[in-house]
Amino acid sequence: MKHFFLGLIFLSFLQHYAQNVPLYVGTYTKGDSKGIYTLTFNTETGALSNLNLALPIDNPSFLTYSPDRKFLYSTNGSYSGFISSYKVNEDGSLLLLTRVSSKGKGPCHIAINENGTKVAVSNYVGGTIAIFPVEEDGSLGAAEQVFDQNSVDRAAHAHSAIFFKNDLFAADLGRNAVYHYQLEDYKYKLKSEAILKTKGNPGPRHFKLTKDGKFMYIINEYGATITAAKRTRKGFKQIDEVRTLAPDFEGFNKCADIHLSKDERFVYGSNRGENTIAVFKRHTKKGTLEKIQSISVHGDWPRNFTLDPTGKFLLVANKNSQNIAVFTIDTVSGRLSFSHDSKVPEPVCLLF
Repeated sequence: MKHFFLGLIFLSFLQHYAQNVPLYVGTYTKGDSKGIYTLTFNTETGALSNLNLALPIDNPSFLTYSPDRKFLYSTNGSYSGFISSYKVNEDGSLLLLTRVSSKGKGPCHIAINENGTKVAVSNYVGGTIAIFPVEEDGSLGAAEQVFDQNSVDRAAHAHSAIFFKNDLFAADLGRNAVYHYQLEDYKYKLKSEAILKTKGNPGPRHFKLTKDGKFMYIINEYGATITAAKRTRKGFKQIDEVRTLAPDFEGFNKCADIHLSKDERFVYGSNRGENTIAVFKRHTKKGTLEKIQSISVHGDWPRNFTLDPTGKFLLVANKNSQNIAVFTIDTVSGRLSFSHDSKVPEPVCLLF
């Protein structure tokens, strides 16, 4: 009987531990913000608790994990042009390993490849994409490649880059293009300067690919649209473009982030200005989108958002109102319902 009760206690402990996962928060370090913060997120209730400073450091505005989650990487500063690597300690705090030049001003996005050997950094002000090797101890080596996307007649503003198998895609808000680089002889080489032809000045900012790589969804900062593209033998072809704003909204707006649901049946995008999350139903075979909801972020300026590991919650980082809003996801309809929020200084990136 004693062993039975001990077993129940141990099982309860495991369940409690499994329900509580760390959430790292990147910030702009002005006002009360001091660096990278960590919170505990309960995947059953959606509760956020235990706000702690994981490491004081300047402007860690975008974060990503290594595949084994033993290390973390960040961009640093609007204009300082640095990136950093950290060891994740058992208590959730971070140990700074390396701090190196991002090879361009205004680093705003960092991504890692699937085997954790390279990171790609997007420099918004400098208009460059830089690729760095990741050492076995999680530290960063010197940049291996730097792609300057500026042209004679137009300044580039590289805003995000994502690895997909042997491909590297990069969104350039300044030149209104998504570039395609391909790995050849251990180096990335430009395959296409623009996978899609754009009209006007939409400003592609962030994008996501489906797990099979057949579809890409690009959120356009200035155009307040999401562009859907399908991979073909020759590259990509635009198949849809949908508005993120309500039909009657006439105010100032800049779109920011985009994510797919875990089952890829829904697409979510954030509006800064209208201060909403736009929800779209995705046709899984055709790839087209149908807007089904706009919901207030219960804050101001939703720069970044994320889905929790279970896919049951969506969390929004509201920069200006300095809060993280938590929404429950109806996994059948894809629609969101506001649950609660927590105060966090200057949140601009959320990482599970």
